[in-house]
Amino acid sequence: MEKRYFTIGMAGHIDHGKTSLTKALTNVDTDRLKEEKERQISIELGFAPLYEDQEIQISVIDVPGHERFIRQMIAGVAGIDLVVLVVAADEGVMPQTKEHLDILKFLGVRNGIVAITKIDRVDEEFIELVKDDILGELTGTVFEDAPFVLVDSLSKKGINEIKDLIIQTLKYQEMRDAKGAFRLPIDQVFTVKGQGTVVRGTVYEGKVEEGQVLKIMPKGLEVRARQIQVHHHPAGKAYAGQRAAINLSNVSKEEIDRGDVLVSSEHFIVTKTVDVAIRVVEDLEHIVKQRMPIKLHIGTAEVMGRIVFFDRNELKEENGEILCQLRLEEEILTKRGDRFILRRPSPQETIGGGWVIDPRGNKYRFGNQTIEELEKKKAGSPKERIIASLLEAKSLPLTELIKRTALDETTLTEHLANPDFVLYNAKEYSLKLLIESIEEDIFDQLQEYHQNYSMKTGINKAELLQIFKKRFPKSLLDFVVENGITNGVFKRREQFVSLAAFVPHVPKNWTKRTENLLKDLKSDGLKVRYLKDYFSAAGIPDTIEYDLKKFLEEQELLVQLDEQFAYHGDVFKEAVEKLKNGTETEFEVGAAKDILDLSRKYMIPFLEKLDSLGLTKRVENKRVWKK
Repeated sequence: MEKRYFTIGMAGHIDHGKTSLTKALTNVDTDRLKEEKERQISIELGFAPLYEDQEIQISVIDVPGHERFIRQMIAGVAGIDLVVLVVAADEGVMPQTKEHLDILKFLGVRNGIVAITKIDRVDEEFIELVKDDILGELTGTVFEDAPFVLVDSLSKKGINEIKDLIIQTLKYQEMRDAKGAFRLPIDQVFTVKGQGTVVRGTVYEGKVEEGQVLKIMPKGLEVRARQIQVHHHPAGKAYAGQRAAINLSNVSKEEIDRGDVLVSSEHFIVTKTVDVAIRVVEDLEHIVKQRMPIKLHIGTAEVMGRIVFFDRNELKEENGEILCQLRLEEEILTKRGDRFILRRPSPQETIGGGWVIDPRGNKYRFGNQTIEELEKKKAGSPKERIIASLLEAKSLPLTELIKRTALDETTLTEHLANPDFVLYNAKEYSLKLLIESIEEDIFDQLQEYHQNYSMKTGINKAELLQIFKKRFPKSLLDFVVENGITNGVFKRREQFVSLAAFVPHVPKNWTKRTENLLKDLKSDGLKVRYLKDYFSAAGIPDTIEYDLKKFLEEQELLVQLDEQFAYHGDVFKEAVEKLKNGTETEFEVGAAKDILDLSRKYMIPFLEKLDSLGLTKRVENKRVWKK
């Protein structure tokens, strides 16, 4: 069985015993900073290994509970799989407990355990009152059915029970996606003497190996993973769900900030405009107004921006999900489905949170039409998202599809194997229905062209593609044409494309006159008049003269010697055969004149025509027949 990795979080009000509980479970004191020791509160995130066997590895994050350190709390909770909500028996539910509950809900944390700590400070009757208090606060939240454990970190009462409960709960929980591209939001950056720059964070998805080339986004810095540690122990790899410290080459500590993201792929989107679905807290104190400044917490990043509504101008109370947009002052790296928290910068207040519908937001008009479009985006299944992306772009390579659909490569590839999708040029994907539709459009275009220009072989391929280039990518059009030729829908002669069943022909209203022209030309043999005279005598107008002349040449019914003279195709072939039979390998102009009984005004253009057709070659004053 593949080993699974999880990170759990301790959350709750300040001084309710989160750090002490973490120490009792792990034997690690996660208060590292001097000021944390002095003030007995957690300022930074604290990490410790909880449990490991052949099947599972569990790490713990102790997140700060004080209001001033809410940013670190959000950064820590964003990467966890299970939360232990810590409530002190002697105080019960407090303001930070409630705010942490809201944040956990908005970040989509679904698994939880309630730890009532400091039970040695109160009697059993008081504990029951605290339980009732907690149950009242948890009703309607994801924690309303969470199990309760009574613990005392100093005496170690209940420590084994809560540890076993954590392990058993996670053994039946799916781990984060280890198949997708590696992503680690950075929450700590520091230097180690003799080693250089080290970043630390929880691996959101994918895996990373020592020696792997990575990028720090959104800055775009290319780095290499020199060494990887998991809980201070060297590890050749780190997987989704693990806490990892990665020693990076080619970058200094000053070039990296908390909130940057370490990734292995170009698939992730860097953006400043994000379409989102949000919910707001129940006891929102202040009205949220259109385009109001907000502070976005996503992953470990904290970015200022504005909230843009499309169906309202302000928000006070709302039980349902609101579809809107965040326009940010700085770029972030995100993908569809990422969870976030929104806070008011001043006065500081958690507004709500939600998830990313589309990291590639555009500017939309205010109104129901935009909301309907956002609803479609929100509800889309993986297949629907692929189809929507391809309908918009017409064709996309895999890397771009990953960005637009926010699907991992494995899931995307599985869906693209469906016959509804077509891979062409070994790298571009399009829709089967779209290709069929383009083929029909090209068919109609060629049919119309043949009706208007029935004497032409077909339309120049470059000209054909030019007609559709504003609607479809050139590579896709080229594929549809070539695919149509392979399947017998179209045919090509040199650079000209036509319908497979099309045969060039003279328009019906000019058929008789063309027959008369050819009859007169043939009857005159080799001693013809000016070609223009034949067209005039047949009553053929100047407007179609050029096309008809070209058609007759292509059909080998007419051979034009020069701009003035032309022979009927049969007459020309007979003359060539007669000359060939009457001469040796080489001959002079005089001999040709005698054989064909032609004056110089016909003879010279005739011989030059033989040269241009490659039947003869002029060598000084003679012609040599080519074999």
